[in-house]
Amino acid sequence: MAAHRYIEVNQLVKIYTTGKVKVSAVDHVNFYVDQGEFIGIMGASGSGKTTLLNILSTIDTMSQGQVLYEGVDISRMGEEELSDFRQKNLGFVFQDYNLLDTLTLEENIMLPMILNGEESNEGTNSVRRKTKTNKTRNSELKERIESRIKDLAETLQISDILGKFPYEVSGGQKQRAACARALANKPKLILADEPTGALDSKSSTMLLRTLQVMNGELGATILMVTHDVFSACYCERILFLNDGKICAELERGNRNKRDFANCILDMQSKIGGEDTDAE
Repeated sequence: MAAHRYIEVNQLVKIYTTGKVKVSAVDHVNFYVDQGEFIGIMGASGSGKTTLLNILSTIDTMSQGQVLYEGVDISRMGEEELSDFRQKNLGFVFQDYNLLDTLTLEENIMLPMILNGEESNEGTNSVRRKTKTNKTRNSELKERIESRIKDLAETLQISDILGKFPYEVSGGQKQRAACARALANKPKLILADEPTGALDSKSSTMLLRTLQVMNGELGATILMVTHDVFSACYCERILFLNDGKICAELERGNRNKRDFANCILDMQSKIGGEDTDAE
């Protein structure tokens, strides 16, 4: 693999042990992700796709192998390093939104920025901030957060509902707010686990177009686990898992969505990976 790859996964293994029984959920997986790609991960229930995503997100640990982010091996990081890495580099979109009902959508989106102190690798700007008073820093922080939320809300078309609580809006609106929250700290990588699983067809289409905007206009690299062929059609490349192994790969190339969907269905038929349930 090329040294400049954004993510490199080498001989990745995840083994779960129950009593004397060992199960390889992920079995010697190898693949790469380049900066700016939109990649789908597909497979039947139990194929290992969600386990793989959890390892890439550092939520779960690997049994053996290597995951490199820009050449850095995450398996060598301690807990504090991993927490800092997640906060600064990763954004998450879940099937069940994970929004806090006691906060407005705006406050939900704001939360990761506040937790992170809205800090970034800004070189001398960061040094200058440290020389100012707390009052000035807090004022600047508030302005940056408000500006960031305004930009995200306009891009994701949720400006008019920022003051509402999650229980006051539709599933599609919740998921777009969750996408805004995922982008709040300008992560390099978005990890999405069955993001359309709880949505109707109209809301699913809106969300997938939102992910395209996140990828194409906002520059986020996206890894999306999905069982849904329609959702997978929005990806540039798809990895197919079967029994914990990558058994096939498809690139969209110049195909339109309908042609790509047919290719996906053909591949699922060949590998026995057609699936209607989320893992």
